[in-house]
Amino acid sequence: MSIISAHDLSFRYTDKQVLESLSFGVDTPCLLAVIGPNGSGKTTLLKMLNATLFPDSGSARIRGTDTRRFSRREMARLVAMVPQEMPSVFEFAAEEIVLMGRFPHQGYRLFDGKKDYRIVQAAMEKTNWLPFARARFSELSAGERQRVLSARALAQEPEILLLDESTVYLDLKHQAQFLSLIRELNREQGLTVVFVTHDINLAAQNADQILLLYKGKKYAIGAPAEVLTAKNIEEVYDVQVVIDQNPHNGSHRLTLFA
Repeated sequence: MSIISAHDLSFRYTDKQVLESLSFGVDTPCLLAVIGPNGSGKTTLLKMLNATLFPDSGSARIRGTDTRRFSRREMARLVAMVPQEMPSVFEFAAEEIVLMGRFPHQGYRLFDGKKDYRIVQAAMEKTNWLPFARARFSELSAGERQRVLSARALAQEPEILLLDESTVYLDLKHQAQFLSLIRELNREQGLTVVFVTHDINLAAQNADQILLLYKGKKYAIGAPAEVLTAKNIEEVYDVQVVIDQNPHNGSHRLTLFA
């Protein structure tokens, strides 16, 4: 049974078909990168997997169950999503934002005191935000807000983590730390990570599998070396690239052909 899957998934906004007959599955915990040109349906796919949107036809499934069948609380226990942006108008401290990640696990009491705060503190420590727990969310930079939202997602203790361009506002140091963290969580806790990115080299270096979307359809899926070919990149992005190996780790490396 697939951890996450799409079955003949289609969706359109009022005047635009965004996803069309999309099918794929992830059978083992891994890091799956979703790439493709603007408008190819990447963020919409994440919203389908998170049950924020529902398909016009077909289905998105978590462990074989259609996402329509989960309650919001059930879904939030399984799947956490870090959006690309979040309004900074909330007058909450960073720690309070992260604590919201514990809502899906609450019973009759709002919070389970020591246990919830221990989990929140651990999430903030993993994202290097613990010393700034009382900082006001509205006063943070875009990159700092991303780190707080990532900590909130980790505090949910999900089985599946969805990331929508979640490293785009991070500086190089915190980007490297966050990518190392999600690889560690995948390796040690079996976390499945689906991340949308426009950075093809970041996908090549960090993903176990890559899903390449084009005009709302699956163009290719597989290991980075299978998907990131010069032919595929030219046909999907209409650019020519030179492909070689990263000397540090042997991963695929793409350079635009000037």
